Amino acid sequence: MDVEAMRTFVTVAETGQFQAAADELGISQQAVSKRIATLEKHLEVKLLVRTSRGSRMSLDGQVFLPHAKKVLTTVEQAEQAVRPGSRPLRVDVLNRRIAPAQAVYQFYRSHPEMDLDAVTLSEENAAQATHAVLDGTVDASFRALPAGQVPAGISAERLLDAPLQLLVGPGHPLADAPWVKPADLAGHRIWIPGIMPGTEWAAFYEALSEVFGLSIDALGPNFGDEALMDALADSASLATLVTSGDRYLWPQAHDLRRIPLHEPTPVYPHVLLFRTGDQHPVLAALRDHLRTSGPRTPDDVWAPDWINR
Repeated sequence: MDVEAMRTFVTVAETGQFQAAADELGISQQAVSKRIATLEKHLEVKLLVRTSRGSRMSLDGQVFLPHAKKVLTTVEQAEQAVRPGSRPLRVDVLNRRIAPAQAVYQFYRSHPEMDLDAVTLSEENAAQATHAVLDGTVDASFRALPAGQVPAGISAERLLDAPLQLLVGPGHPLADAPWVKPADLAGHRIWIPGIMPGTEWAAFYEALSEVFGLSIDALGPNFGDEALMDALADSASLATLVTSGDRYLWPQAHDLRRIPLHEPTPVYPHVLLFRTGDQHPVLAALRDHLRTSGPRTPDDVWAPDWINR
């Protein structure tokens, strides 16, 4: 059933005249007549009867009117529900401990009036997360997506470069270094449990290993972040990599050390993926916030060649 024809019928019923309805709807009187005729033909009843003073509803029109109003109200509610800004912006931050989640949290703290939901598509790789954006499961996602893999309908903006840091226990040979070069990590075991084959972070660490000659592995079961912190505290040789924006907690007695990497500074390049043309006001505000408040990175940044620039 034609919603505009139904809206026209309700307007005529309320104004009592075809010309008044035309003026209110911003269309011609001929268009009003055509819409009413189309609706009556669809329903196979006469809804309006023309009189010398305008028009009046038939008995069928009187029965139909309250139902038509309910339908129009439902249509208006449905349209309002999906208008830009009428629902929370749904953002995939991948993991609640890492830099994107912390950046979105800081954005929300600065703009508490903004309505958003932070979700974690932690089992999906970049391609799967991109499809989630395309099909509307989420509005945006932070991923390190190769430039050649950005599909039509998706915009990609590199908004959050997170500098890598070495995380070690107090007995590690590099524990007291103010900073280290990536090449200095050659020969040290870097353990990052939970790396999933086929994911963008697996590709990132593979590229990092190849360029700087590092030994990065995910051997053994992944018992979670707390177990990783325990293992680092107890080891004089084990290390892992985190970024400056990641938020990890450990007991004070662990005395773990975050050591910046420089010359060059490897960064994990979080790219914000969103539907091209998305007019959600919170998305626009988030992008502006990230452009101006992201972590400062030095000039000697390194990122894989395949990453979206």
